[in-house]
Amino acid sequence: MLTLNQFPKQMADLELDFDHLNRALINGCFEERVQIGKQERSFLIYIPKQIEYARPCIIAAPPSGADPLAFLEHSGLARLADENMLYTAVLTPPKEGWKLTPDDPAFMNAVYEAVQRRDYYVTIQDNIYACGAGEGAAVAQLAAAAMSSDWSGLMTFGDLGSTFPGFSSVSKKEHDQGELELMIDGQKAQLPVWMMISHLEGINSAAVQYWSQQNHVLPDPLSGQGADYIWMPSPVRYLSEINEESIAQVRVTEQVTEISYSALSTAWRYIGMARRHRSFRIKNLRYTKDPLQAGASLHTLKVDGMTRRWYEYVPEGCTPDRKWPLVVVMHGRGGSAETFFDITCMSSVAHDRKFIAVFPEAGIHQQKKDGLRNVLLWNGIYRNQPIDDVAFIRQMVENISGRLPIDRGRIYACGQSSGGMMTDVLCTCASDIFAACASWSALMSKSRSYRDFEPTAPLSPTLFLYGDRDNICISKEPNPDFPFYVHEEVHQVLLQKLERYHLKKERFHTWKTYPITWYSYPNDQGVPMLTIGIVENMVHGNYPEESRISYDQFFSQFCKNEEGELCYRGIPVTSAKQKSDNI
Repeated sequence: MLTLNQFPKQMADLELDFDHLNRALINGCFEERVQIGKQERSFLIYIPKQIEYARPCIIAAPPSGADPLAFLEHSGLARLADENMLYTAVLTPPKEGWKLTPDDPAFMNAVYEAVQRRDYYVTIQDNIYACGAGEGAAVAQLAAAAMSSDWSGLMTFGDLGSTFPGFSSVSKKEHDQGELELMIDGQKAQLPVWMMISHLEGINSAAVQYWSQQNHVLPDPLSGQGADYIWMPSPVRYLSEINEESIAQVRVTEQVTEISYSALSTAWRYIGMARRHRSFRIKNLRYTKDPLQAGASLHTLKVDGMTRRWYEYVPEGCTPDRKWPLVVVMHGRGGSAETFFDITCMSSVAHDRKFIAVFPEAGIHQQKKDGLRNVLLWNGIYRNQPIDDVAFIRQMVENISGRLPIDRGRIYACGQSSGGMMTDVLCTCASDIFAACASWSALMSKSRSYRDFEPTAPLSPTLFLYGDRDNICISKEPNPDFPFYVHEEVHQVLLQKLERYHLKKERFHTWKTYPITWYSYPNDQGVPMLTIGIVENMVHGNYPEESRISYDQFFSQFCKNEEGELCYRGIPVTSAKQKSDNI
């Protein structure tokens, strides 16, 4: 039987498991609160035993009058969470019941934000699913409609009632004609939906109509897998699917209105396959890609008393009779190797371009005062002692090179956010290993560094990609040294790179390939040692095409020869300083 627990006052007091750095430090049911206008509302969060961080989260609106703790247990949600390792939040209904005023869906969307605060646990960013039962089904429907480009999926159990703000009552025939114009708050984004209802009529049909047009589905439904109707997205693709896939179906099961473990697991098998990832414009939707199911293997290594891990993806075409490039791909703060394998789609690029991709997991860090001490972050600190993630990466590369046919002259590093900072650290202090480094949405930062790093030789060229709405990288003021807007701390790092590479800030090439505006700084040989790409209309994140761009347009141009010299398109790179030393 579930009981309500209290969060520890100081999460930093909890002991860590150094063989499972990413494991949640607490489990069970806990109460949290959010502010809706002037009113404070509560919800429960359920944390399964042995769950790791960076896992998906379900947020459920129960029927009016339901006790959230009892609902969590008897609805089957807790069992679903245990079996699938899901964080699960349950809203506390108002005493007077759900009234479907704007505050009700706003409450659910506020919980969406709250479960990503990383105060007591760490959900995977943006991979959050709406669920509703009884009168709560309407709350979940409205919350998902208001933020359809944020939620990863929607499943509801029960009829939506006779009146339902936001949807018009239409008949089943009108649903098939697809005549309802759909737009809420200017947002229009696909969203996987499964509705379990008594009959497909009235408001129920209007909601199906809404999501059908939102998802651009075919008019004639299929059936199966527990659904009486499955409206599929069009199989004909007129737009690129490099970053987003057309995967959102609308599924309906009739004559099932009660939530249960059986109904939940049926819906979750489909809904849970979708993941939402940040990109330029809106958050993209794609089927999740599990590393092990996709052909990767998990490896571990003990470093400084901590068990470190990574996924290796070796394409079938990378046969042992020759040497292949190696690309090290590093996730951001609070992420994991598993999630970044999915987010970047670098394994797809590896399959197409024939290189070995590895996805290591960061060490730990205490992000907030008295908070969790095991949020995954590169080059973090534990008990005021810096963690040497450079040593881990060096040992990992050596381990891989001893087992796989790696071309040591073609080893590259890339990463996003904290992983971008780590990439830039490796560019500086592990250039003896890495021929080139691509940082996405972050560079090495003094304010976020906990140790000094000694430079190595030879130089590794830098690719830096960031969004023009990225608050970590962008500035609102023009920059005196660069023809683009850049945060002051990043500005100083870029100046240091110009000096280290012996480049002139007045000498650059610029061009545009939408959505990226490029600035390239060549040395005296014309070699682009520093390349900066600014992605239009993107916040702090990265999108799959960046993986292909980084490899095709950058990594593949650079290598090291047998003497360890950096080469650009097969020709050794000689810096201006090296030239003067040779005279």
